[in-house]
Amino acid sequence: MGNKKLTNLPEGLDTPLNAAVSTRDRSVVQMATDAVKHKQCRLAFQPVVQAHPPHDIAFYEGFIRVLDETGRVIPAREFMPQVENTPIGRDLDCVALELGLRTLVKNPQIRLSINMSARSIGYSNWSGILDRFLKRDPQLGERLILEISESSAMQVPELVVDFMDRLQDRGIAFALDDFGASNFSFRHFREFLFDAAKIDGQFIRGISDSPDNQALVRALIAVAREFEILVTAESVETQKDAAFLLEFGVDCMQGFLFGAPSVSPPWKQEKSSKTAS
Repeated sequence: MGNKKLTNLPEGLDTPLNAAVSTRDRSVVQMATDAVKHKQCRLAFQPVVQAHPPHDIAFYEGFIRVLDETGRVIPAREFMPQVENTPIGRDLDCVALELGLRTLVKNPQIRLSINMSARSIGYSNWSGILDRFLKRDPQLGERLILEISESSAMQVPELVVDFMDRLQDRGIAFALDDFGASNFSFRHFREFLFDAAKIDGQFIRGISDSPDNQALVRALIAVAREFEILVTAESVETQKDAAFLLEFGVDCMQGFLFGAPSVSPPWKQEKSSKTAS
């Protein structure tokens, strides 16, 4: 969906492929717009576990999902590339934040991370939602983790640093998402207040059979350790990869090996299974 070779076509070039891509993108934006308007958005929750067995759950990540006109759940990868730099992208950030905060209010036993774009920092609706919930319950921030991707953070680094500084006293933690995926300047680690870094999944999948990725991941972990940042490995799919990552010294793991994202809150299922046993 986000293939740059297809989407970065010359402007004004009237070809069937260009027309098809433009039509698809408009359709995706309209689907997301309708979902926000009609409150057809959900969070899908995925566990992030401690690296050491028995892999207790450290927190959950909440991924934004929209429902299409048939009620089908659409994952973010199918619409976010088309909307992340548009007004509807900011609205989706607002929806994700509000859904996440409501989840924390209803479930005081969990911690939850929510993705956001750096562009939403100056969006009054987004900051208004955060302020409203924290005024009702100041301790809520201690269970909230805000994830900002490398590429997003580097668009407006000064704004992100100021944002983190202002929210630090409210207990909110910050995670650098997609660590290693872009040209992130390591000097910014001294300025940013990231508590955690999530190594991009492209370097994690199949790492047990990739010496190149093993070397890169070791280097990323070393950088994070230098700044006392907790390290999570994304997209962990096999026990073999998990064993390598544990040896490398990651703190947490996330991926299909430990649970897929689900719109049904997994902590409720875990509670039911414990009760049954």
